[in-house]
Amino acid sequence: MANYRVKIRKIEPVTHNVHAFTVDKPAGFSYVPGQATDLSIWKEGWKAEKRPFTFTSLPENETLEFTIKSYTDHDGVTNQLAFLKPGDLLEISDAWGAIAYEGIGVFLAGGAGVTPFIAILRNLYAQGKIGGNRLFFSNRTTKDIIGEAEFKKMLGENFFNLITDEPAPGFYQGRIDKSFLQQHIDHFDQPFYVCGPDAFTSSTLEALKALGAKPEALVFEK
Repeated sequence: MANYRVKIRKIEPVTHNVHAFTVDKPAGFSYVPGQATDLSIWKEGWKAEKRPFTFTSLPENETLEFTIKSYTDHDGVTNQLAFLKPGDLLEISDAWGAIAYEGIGVFLAGGAGVTPFIAILRNLYAQGKIGGNRLFFSNRTTKDIIGEAEFKKMLGENFFNLITDEPAPGFYQGRIDKSFLQQHIDHFDQPFYVCGPDAFTSSTLEALKALGAKPEALVFEK
C-alpha cells in the first residue's frame, strides 16, 4: 500500500470539537465514498502514529477532506491535529474500507461514527439518488451534532436526531436500541449501515439481528 505526503490547505470548525481538514489530493488518487485512509502527522514523534480516518469529500473533488473529532483527554493524534495549521503536512495511505453503499436503507450512526456516511450521502444527493435513505444519528448533546444543517437539506424528514445526555426539546430522547428500532423501522428486509464507537456498533448490530435483519444486509467496518 502506497503512502503520500499531502499539505493542509484549510481547517474549518464543524462543531466545538470537530474540524474539517482540506488537503491536497495526490495525482491519480482514488477512493469510493465510505472508504478511509491511514493518516499520520508528518512531524517528529508522530510520523509512525497512523490512525484511520474517512474521506468526507467526493471522489471527483480536486482536494481531499477529512472531518475529524479531537479527543483532548489524552495527547493522541486527534489532539495533535487540533494544533495544526494550513501548510503543515500529513501522510496518507491508499484508500481502504468495508463501508460501501449497497442500496436504499437505514444509516445508524453514533457520534463521530457518522463520518463514513457523509461522503456516501453527499454522493447520492449530488446524483439525485438520495431516495428513501434514512439517517438515525445519536449524540450526547445538541452541540455534538456534526453536519446537522447539511443532513436536513439532503434528507429532509428522513433525518432523525437522538440526544442521550441532556433534555433537548424537538429531538428524540434516548438511545438507538432494540425498542427504538422496532418503533421507527417498519421492515428489516433492507440494508443497514452502522458506524460508531465499538459498544454502539456491537449493540446495534445485535438488536438488528434480533429484529430479523439479514447478516448479509448489515454494512459495517469489520
